[in-house]
Amino acid sequence: MQFSPIRTAIIAFVALMGVLFAVPSFLPQTVRDAWPSFLPKQTVVLGLDLQGGSHLLLQVDEKGIVSERLQTLRRDVRNTLANENGIGNLITTDEATRTLTIELTDPTQRDAAKAAIEKLQNTVSNSLIAVGGAQELAFGDTTDGKLTVTLTPEGVNERQSALVAQSIEVIRKRVDELGTTEPQIQRQGTNRVLVQVPGFGDSQRLKDIISKTARLTFHMVYPGMTAAQAEAQGLPAGTMILPSQDGGSELLYEDVALGGESLVDAQPSFDQQRSIPVVSFRFDTRGAITFGQITSANVGKRFAIVLDDTVITAPVIQQAITGGTGQISGNFTTASANDLAVLLRAGALPASLDVVEERTVDASLGADSIQHGLTAGIVAATLVVAFMVAAYGLFGVFANISLILNIVLIFGALSMLGATLTLPGIAGIVLTIGMAVDANVLIYERMREEQNAGKSPLQAINAGFQRAWGTIIDSHLTQLIAATVLYFLGSGPVQGFAVTLALGILTSLFTSYTVTLYFVGWWFRATRPKTLKIQHFRFIPDGTKIPFMKISRYVIAFSIVASVLSIGSAYFKGFNLGIDFVGGTAIVIQHDGGPADVGNVRELLDGLNLGEVQVQGFGTPEDVLVRVQAQEGGQDADQAAVAKVREALATENYTIRSTEAVSGTVSSELAWKGTIAVIISLLAILIYIWFRFEWQFALAAVTTTSHDIIMTIGLYSITGLEFNLTSIAAVLTLVGLSLNETVVVSDRVRENLRKHRKMPLPELIDLSINQTIVRTSLTSFTVFLALIPLVVFGGEVIRSFTIAMTFGVFVGMYSSIIVNGPILINFGLKAKAEEDAKTKMVDGAAV
Repeated sequence: MQFSPIRTAIIAFVALMGVLFAVPSFLPQTVRDAWPSFLPKQTVVLGLDLQGGSHLLLQVDEKGIVSERLQTLRRDVRNTLANENGIGNLITTDEATRTLTIELTDPTQRDAAKAAIEKLQNTVSNSLIAVGGAQELAFGDTTDGKLTVTLTPEGVNERQSALVAQSIEVIRKRVDELGTTEPQIQRQGTNRVLVQVPGFGDSQRLKDIISKTARLTFHMVYPGMTAAQAEAQGLPAGTMILPSQDGGSELLYEDVALGGESLVDAQPSFDQQRSIPVVSFRFDTRGAITFGQITSANVGKRFAIVLDDTVITAPVIQQAITGGTGQISGNFTTASANDLAVLLRAGALPASLDVVEERTVDASLGADSIQHGLTAGIVAATLVVAFMVAAYGLFGVFANISLILNIVLIFGALSMLGATLTLPGIAGIVLTIGMAVDANVLIYERMREEQNAGKSPLQAINAGFQRAWGTIIDSHLTQLIAATVLYFLGSGPVQGFAVTLALGILTSLFTSYTVTLYFVGWWFRATRPKTLKIQHFRFIPDGTKIPFMKISRYVIAFSIVASVLSIGSAYFKGFNLGIDFVGGTAIVIQHDGGPADVGNVRELLDGLNLGEVQVQGFGTPEDVLVRVQAQEGGQDADQAAVAKVREALATENYTIRSTEAVSGTVSSELAWKGTIAVIISLLAILIYIWFRFEWQFALAAVTTTSHDIIMTIGLYSITGLEFNLTSIAAVLTLVGLSLNETVVVSDRVRENLRKHRKMPLPELIDLSINQTIVRTSLTSFTVFLALIPLVVFGGEVIRSFTIAMTFGVFVGMYSSIIVNGPILINFGLKAKAEEDAKTKMVDGAAV
């Protein structure tokens, strides 16, 4: 109660810094520009779901890397043996085993050939993560005397990792050429690259710019034979057949006469003579000399310009070109010529990248999401603030001041850390509003109990804060464990939810305890009241003696039946899985001329041959959600399906507001990660509670929480709510909320075990539950007040998440009050008198 000047200064400093970091996020750009330079200017970064933009998750094509490396290695082996006294050979490639098999025409030259090709060994390393690298090749023999060269798994992994690092730099150059602001480009795992470009709504163009390899090479055309003749008669040595842009094919020499790495500039231009868009390019000095030598030596021959293994053009060399410049002509539009120039200037990707996840959000949908989030937040804050004043009067005002500061500190921390705020993140803040007052309710109820036990106001205040502190720490840390696991195993918007939830938990520890204690102490020193009038309103009266343990067998039976029904429904009926877990494409469309006709949309899409297509309303009467199954052919086929949907609906005044495409690979990974996240959370919480309490409390807490998870999963199955990645977030948050209630009851049981050593355990558990039931009902109600606005105003995107959370609040309260106690008894928890008697018997036997 005696606050030193240092503690007061710390509170003032933290509050001031929170305000200074939070304010810029709510100021217009013109005001921020005039903001003094010595003050923070960082703002909260809005996620793509709030400001619109494109999200791509790209994966390096490992099969392509292996195929290209084997092709290069085959050429190197052939050239090496040819230079080694002309050793004749026949080389076959097996991409499945990543092996070249070399059959020599003269077996007596085997040792010389083996020594020659072993010189091709090299070490591959990615300097970003490894030093020294790995041997790329393994050499061997077959039983029939052939030589083998195999790519090692370590070498392939190192090369793949190095190519990802190089790809990130190329992608960054390409995105920068588009003139976008604040793109996020980062490595994800060992073979993926995450690209997020806010405000860029043309996902198809972004995908074309980013994922196209843009590997430009120049090859001489093989003379005297067409590609068709080569296919019929057999390929001449050192040649290959590539498709051409006009639909035909060309027979080219494999050797690259000149590579695109020698380019220093590429610009879109216009060929005045033919009146077509072209791309003009310029070589560096070395490339210009090589280009001049090639064209001088091959006048009258055809010279092919190849882009990503497709012949763009193959003109006849009319004369030597010594200026180091040239043109690429093809079926270009002005836009495609500009994009190709961008690609060539940025350089080629070192490997092919496949789009495994794609999300695009229109700016208008982002604005709607912000409006939904703000409305839900304002309504939730108003309800919680009003309830706290109604329930606790002046003490409720102190809690509300702490709550407002808590919200300010969350936004300040988001700004300072440069964290991204998503729509689920806003839901996390709104949820924190309900959870933040939990500690205040716990403190106030403890103060009221201590005063009723005969302590003076000062003693009651001190005891209330001191004895509630341990319980507050336990309940907050269990929630923090769930948020941490969710952050590391979640992705995208779900990580945004985890960040705001974790920040809210940490800031509420400071505000609900330290700040509230400061105001309560200041008020007490100023007024010196004779009694504390703490609570004005309650759901349950004091002194209840509800015999929970007497009805426990019926409650346990009901819970077992409900759990079996939930598991049975999940097994036999299954879930309405979102595309996060099954793959496919989700498209949100909006009708521009009033309410949408779902039946009409379904009729328009039935004839597109897209497989299973689901059409349903989505929030407002104008919005419709279209879900299309994953198409055979991968992301290109999925994008073609989106284009078909767009064309079919354009005639009926429908516009696409967002698209979300997830490949089967990513969806299976997300499902596995979600399962692992729940298991890790339960194990971590089991260990923590075991450490803080006793093993019976830990096992009971995990059993109770598992019961709540099963019931919530049953809700998803029985009602058909969409089960997606945010559902995992809901389940993990419920883990924290359920344990929050369970820990409070368990803490009171542990305290009463010391205080009432001879009381029978069922009576002691009844006493503990009745002592904490007021607090449990009040905190559950405050969380409910925060969640209801999310259900009503939060928007369709997080609807299933918020409904499950609201359901979980009541299930958690039910299990912590009624289910936890009988489980403690069944796990062998003993009263202190029984333990003491057992100890004496053991000591007596030892004597």
